[in-house]
Amino acid sequence: MKKLLLIVPLLLLAGCSSSQTWGWYVIDPTTASGWVNVKFLISGMGATIQISLIAAAMSIVIGLLVALPGLSEKRGWRLVNRVYVEFIRAIPLLPMLFWVFYGLPIVFKSMGMNVPIDPFWGAIITLAISDSAFTAEIYRAGIQSIARGQSEAAQTIGLNYVQTMRYVILPQAIRRILPPLANQFIYIVKMSAFASVIGMQELTRRANELVVTEYRPLEIYTLLVFEYLILVLIISAGVRWLERRMGADERG
Repeated sequence: MKKLLLIVPLLLLAGCSSSQTWGWYVIDPTTASGWVNVKFLISGMGATIQISLIAAAMSIVIGLLVALPGLSEKRGWRLVNRVYVEFIRAIPLLPMLFWVFYGLPIVFKSMGMNVPIDPFWGAIITLAISDSAFTAEIYRAGIQSIARGQSEAAQTIGLNYVQTMRYVILPQAIRRILPPLANQFIYIVKMSAFASVIGMQELTRRANELVVTEYRPLEIYTLLVFEYLILVLIISAGVRWLERRMGADERG
């Protein structure tokens, strides 16, 4: 797989560089102009990583808060969970992003509050809310996979509900839900590209701006694809390391 990732771009560069329909010079780091373009594209990676990390952290917290009512024995609390999950999952990310960025400040203003939302926080809020519905379901499935005897044993030694969740259930559940949570983080990283439509200077926005000036969409977007690929591969390697550390990988 690693060899393939190296061979594909080399074949593209070597086999097509002589054709007039290709312009790899725009991202050639050995030339002054090419290196400037490459640095301009890479400079958007910091914003992408910041947005993804903050949104993922918020999603994990919100998802847990949404998942717990879904585990309640009271129908009303379960209904709250179900309404939130189904409603948020039904909304495509792009319309939600527009509503948060353009509509939410109007809602605040109608309530007498002046709360402007810049592209950075607009993207974070949207990604966190959108992903929290999926995260809540991951939490719910993970918690329900823990044997009921674990909760009963905790109660027999005097632990209340909060203590049981904190010290007994959640530590075991997190080990099981780590892989799907990692998938959701990768999802957030990829979906952060939508932040470009509201002016956020992240990877995709930088690529779009460079295409407008250089008129070489194929070459520039090819580099953009590899930027996202590198990010995802790093995340995947980090998650596998964390799984081994936590014992989530039963093979290791």
